[in-house]
Amino acid sequence: MSPDRYAVVGNPIGHSLSPRIHTLFAEQTGQHLVYEARLGDPGHFERQVRGWFREGLRGLNVTVPFKEQAFRMADFRTPRAERAGAVNTVWSETGGRLTGDNTDGAGFMRDLVERLGFAPRGQRILILGAGGATRGLLAPLLEATPARLVVANRTAQRAHDLMRSFGDLAVSTRLQASGLGDLPEGPYDLLINATAAGLGSDRLDLPAGLLAPGAVAYDLVYGLPAEPFLVWAHAQGASRVTDGLGMLVEQAAEAFAIWRGVRPDTRPVLAALREETLSA
Repeated sequence: MSPDRYAVVGNPIGHSLSPRIHTLFAEQTGQHLVYEARLGDPGHFERQVRGWFREGLRGLNVTVPFKEQAFRMADFRTPRAERAGAVNTVWSETGGRLTGDNTDGAGFMRDLVERLGFAPRGQRILILGAGGATRGLLAPLLEATPARLVVANRTAQRAHDLMRSFGDLAVSTRLQASGLGDLPEGPYDLLINATAAGLGSDRLDLPAGLLAPGAVAYDLVYGLPAEPFLVWAHAQGASRVTDGLGMLVEQAAEAFAIWRGVRPDTRPVLAALREETLSA
């Protein structure tokens, strides 16, 4: 019996760790499947994806730059995908209708709460960047009722627009928006870098005093690109700093559970990826 087929689509896609992650999940849980990386065509994305599903693809992860196109393409979207305005997980329902979900926020929260031991309730949070990555995090963060949540973006108006669209979830949270050059005074218990920039003379220029004692600093990218931000945060007194590899593994586990009905143990998979990265 041939294995079920799954894939991740992006452009570029050669760097993706998703095939390795899902292969480890399948080995751990005894699932009979293959998972591969596929290069997406920006001009023909929907036709390409629907063709793959007609050919028997069971599920698809979506990465940069196709998450918004996947959102528009989906025949049905889950509530968290609707809220995020982006789709990173797709599967086919009876009749060929494609359902789109967004597992980024769930993956981030699982990594933040379970691995790092940080509970957002009553905490002060600053997010740098107001793009699609931040959109995926805001709903679960606000549902966890932090005391204060600030989104800062190079273009302040984009941060203000984003805050307005999530204002209905801020039951007991003080929401603020600003430009990166005029950050509201801290300190903050959690600092999230959701921009594509590191730190440097022509990149992020963050002031001292942003972090509270015992703060957590989290960069959504992983590997070497996250190092400048994490080194800065550690020098500023953060007690815990991390890149986004844990989030990547956790959002993949969420998708795997949706597709296969079994949730893998992410701890050994994350450990294996860390070891492979260090030895590469």
